[in-house]
Amino acid sequence: MSNIVWQQHQINGLDREKQKQQQAVVLWFTGLSGAGKSTVAGALEQALVARGAHTYLLDGDNVRHGLCADLGFSEADRTENLRRVGAVAGLMVDAGLIVLSAFISPLKSQRDAIRQALPAGKFIEVYVATSLEECEKRDVKGLYQKARRGEIKNFTGISDPYEAPAQADIVLDTGLLSLDESVKQLLLLLEQRGIIRPQS
Repeated sequence: MSNIVWQQHQINGLDREKQKQQQAVVLWFTGLSGAGKSTVAGALEQALVARGAHTYLLDGDNVRHGLCADLGFSEADRTENLRRVGAVAGLMVDAGLIVLSAFISPLKSQRDAIRQALPAGKFIEVYVATSLEECEKRDVKGLYQKARRGEIKNFTGISDPYEAPAQADIVLDTGLLSLDESVKQLLLLLEQRGIIRPQS
């Protein structure tokens, strides 16, 4: 790595933000499996695109089809999975995009590492704080049942811990909030931070 130097180009992230008339940022959705991370992130992306924003949604399952196809589900592999996603999100921020990343990311250290790798102020932690009980009720993939039977090892919330964010930028409980309410709260936060312009 000592012989590798970051190449500075004529066009930079600020230029790309100006072109897109938005502030680039990563919204990092964290929470248990089934909490509603991907659902809320997807609905937010639709709302942003409807406003003319430039976005990209990174989803936990999708990246394992390509970028992270070589990784398993050990703690080391899951941490590397998140490191790679964080690096890609950083490149997308430099491209001027609003990046929505939906990953369980159970450990504070994992989320902090991604925050620290991004430019200051470019990481918004969205804690989808839906309860374990509610997530198990949904269990759309049948994963909790398998984990309870011991068929899935190292399953977050059952056999592995989930470290809830102590100071998330926004907390959403999809067991209490409708999808529309969750999206409205996120849009308001983005407007308040000057990432997107309020609708006239």
